[in-house]
Amino acid sequence: MKESEVDKRNILDGEPFSYKVTKDKKVFIYWHGKQVTILKGKKSEEFLAKIQNADTKEAQLVMAKVTGNFKHGNEKDNKTKC
Repeated sequence: MKESEVDKRNILDGEPFSYKVTKDKKVFIYWHGKQVTILKGKKSEEFLAKIQNADTKEAQLVMAKVTGNFKHGNEKDNKTKC
């Protein structure tokens, strides 16, 4: 998939995601400065391996996928139908 097809609205260009790694290898992922998820254990290791050699745009995409904040409009509606 082409990069232009992935981020059609160029939202990731603004670098909305950031992360911080703690001494015990926990990864805190932030969106616009607000903490949105914490990775630990195997998920943390996988994330760090993916992001290690990624450029800025790729890193943003990895963080978007990990947080589930990849495509808006796919949020589930918890309302039950009667």
